[in-house]
Amino acid sequence: MASITKQASGKWRALVRRKGQVISETFIRWDSARQWATEMEALIDSGQTPIGKRSRPVTTFAELIDLHLQDMAAIGRAPGQTKVDQLNRLRRELGSTRITALDRLKLIDYGRKRAAKGVSPGTLNGDIGAIKLVVSHAAAVQGMRVAVDQVDLARIALKRLGLVGKGAERGRRPTEEELTRIISYLEARPTMKLPAARIVKFALATAMRLDEIFRVTWGDLSEKEKLLTIRDRKDPRLKKGNDQQIPLLSLTGFDALALINEQRPEHPHPEGRIFPYWKRSATAAFFRACAKLSIEDLHFHDLRHEGTSRLFEAGLSIQQVALVTGHKDWKMLQRYTHLKASSLHLHVAPPRYSATAQQA
Repeated sequence: MASITKQASGKWRALVRRKGQVISETFIRWDSARQWATEMEALIDSGQTPIGKRSRPVTTFAELIDLHLQDMAAIGRAPGQTKVDQLNRLRRELGSTRITALDRLKLIDYGRKRAAKGVSPGTLNGDIGAIKLVVSHAAAVQGMRVAVDQVDLARIALKRLGLVGKGAERGRRPTEEELTRIISYLEARPTMKLPAARIVKFALATAMRLDEIFRVTWGDLSEKEKLLTIRDRKDPRLKKGNDQQIPLLSLTGFDALALINEQRPEHPHPEGRIFPYWKRSATAAFFRACAKLSIEDLHFHDLRHEGTSRLFEAGLSIQQVALVTGHKDWKMLQRYTHLKASSLHLHVAPPRYSATAQQA
């Protein structure tokens, strides 16, 4: 079915995608756009060549990716930045492959090459899943003749070869000494425009994702209620509109609200971001600190794991922690939780034995 959208100029753009053909035109009137789209669909259905200055057949995997992104954007479900980055990489590596050549052997060869570069089974499994998503979308939505079964066969083969599988659950928790050293190192660099130490503390205090930290604004803060609204929070079912209020606590060794207030003298603008910096600068600063201090195998995202674990160790229930982290169920939350056995001593009271039992 054709889609007709109004452009900023006030004109109407008709876009027809049918049987592997993509054609679009712009019109002043909506009814003209509708009539043209109907005529083009009829031409394509009858096997004739559609008329339009932007008519083109879809022949490559890159064009399938474009179709998928356009269709999802048209219904308000555009993929997030992580998914877009993944698709852009697939476009670079497989984009020139003709649809007819995107078969089992091609994908197995792609998997072998990725694995040879050190890509983990979990990451490669995600890549194959993204390819399956794009190809199946073309078949189901566009009615294109694409070999969805070839992707399934390639996944089976790569799994048998041990090249795809579930991602290993990461259990790395920084020690108290490591965190102290990192924070001290970052605080000792006053020339750094980025308040990296404060951002590290805030990540531990809130268990927020990196992009969430750099997205929240002063307008999202309710200081009286000690609440912060995170807009469009990551969710496998919702791409937009998944707003969540989280409590600003001080249970992990750092006070989230106090850290926000430390930003006020530097960035008091009521409509601006609380942390108006480039998120990659934070990861770069964190990486440099770890390298300088010889702290191995520690990522910025591990701070979210650490903050989550500390909330459990502070005595919060699964439901209470989920209100902070945004996880929908225990299985998802468990991946971010790596409790220390010693923390149980903080919550388990010693048993009370009777005098008789003690004498026995």
